[in-house]
Amino acid sequence: MFERPRGGERTVLVHLDLGAASDPDALTELRQLAESAGAEVVGLVRGARASPDPRLFVGSGKAEEIKALIAAEGADLVIVDHGLSAAQERNLERLLQCRVLDRSGLILDIFAQRARSFEGKLQVELAQLQHLSTRLVRGWTHLERQKGGIGLRGPGETQLESDRRLLARRVAVLNRRLARIVQQRAQGRRAREKAALPTLSLVGYTNAGKSTLFNRLTQAGVYQADQLFATLDPTLRRLPLGDGQVAILADTVGFISDLPHELVAAFRSTLEETRSADLLLHVVDAAAPRRDESMRAVQEVLDEIGVGDNPQLQVFNKIDLVDDCPARIERDDQGLPRRVWLSAQSGEGTDLLLAALRERLASERVHRWVSLAPGEGALRAWFFAHARVLRDLATEAGGWELEVVLARSQLEQLLGRYPGLAVRPESPAAIAAEPSLA
Repeated sequence: MFERPRGGERTVLVHLDLGAASDPDALTELRQLAESAGAEVVGLVRGARASPDPRLFVGSGKAEEIKALIAAEGADLVIVDHGLSAAQERNLERLLQCRVLDRSGLILDIFAQRARSFEGKLQVELAQLQHLSTRLVRGWTHLERQKGGIGLRGPGETQLESDRRLLARRVAVLNRRLARIVQQRAQGRRAREKAALPTLSLVGYTNAGKSTLFNRLTQAGVYQADQLFATLDPTLRRLPLGDGQVAILADTVGFISDLPHELVAAFRSTLEETRSADLLLHVVDAAAPRRDESMRAVQEVLDEIGVGDNPQLQVFNKIDLVDDCPARIERDDQGLPRRVWLSAQSGEGTDLLLAALRERLASERVHRWVSLAPGEGALRAWFFAHARVLRDLATEAGGWELEVVLARSQLEQLLGRYPGLAVRPESPAAIAAEPSLA
């Protein structure tokens, strides 16, 4: 039985075109991912198949070609730019006699290196364990003795059973710890909602320049570098928009095509900042050759976490790398900003972004008074959980008068569910009393 090595950085990359034409930019991204993980790329094997081979994914002939290249270059790791089943990964390792890593495993390894906060480390470990749950190969049993007891003595657990038990126990511990962090984040969001500050969330493909833009706007000083997944941990800062307006800006983890589902699930608490945002700033690398594909990949992740239909403002960054591309604002059919072109590196166009944000936030958020009957306590609780309640006044009849600020889309959905809900616009006196919301 082949014993998987624990280390190995001399790497052979493998990419197959499955029923489609070759994409040279996909190979560039694979190399960037490998180098971001610390690999020394010593060879590349390419091929084309109509469909993956059920046993080896690449087919027996291509597997022998990879084996020969490993021997010639002294490689000790193979990275396959696709998702492998547990059986395909094990079969390749037996044949090649070196460690095999698929795209999901590679991204998980990069995340493990980049995580700095306690929450980020927990999330990455959880994602790794979920990924390894179908790939248990002699990794855990040295941590604990096999259990026994009255009525349980005998041959004992098999190694695989012991591994599964230990892994399940660790996953349960991580889930409990992350649940507490989710509660803490929810408390922070409620505090921001009481302050009636709109929330903006930066989303986008990895290395699109989100952290550079975040630093340019807030002078936060978060880590930024020209590499994939330079930062993972979310950061929130106050963002002055001008004209006395202030918002909260959140910098989140970058997305990538074929992002492992384990990561999306593990980072849900982090991505809650995106779910609760009044406006998503979709940062796009304007100079990227695969710009449209990157935008689609980001939209797929947004759809997966349930915010695909949330209001978005596209921010096309890095115009300094594009010929004849001035800073500007593009508007939709209603005259609202839908796209801003700028350079976060030089600062050109950031004033246009702030102007667009002021305009969009004024259109996306509504300020209303809501009248609730005594029997509508559950609806009152909904407003406290999902909107910003500025005033809560009891009526003589036992009901409530709420002054609220919420997203226009939330109000439309609410009126669709409760057509008879008594909602009226804010009064001039209310606006005067809350100048920051005017």
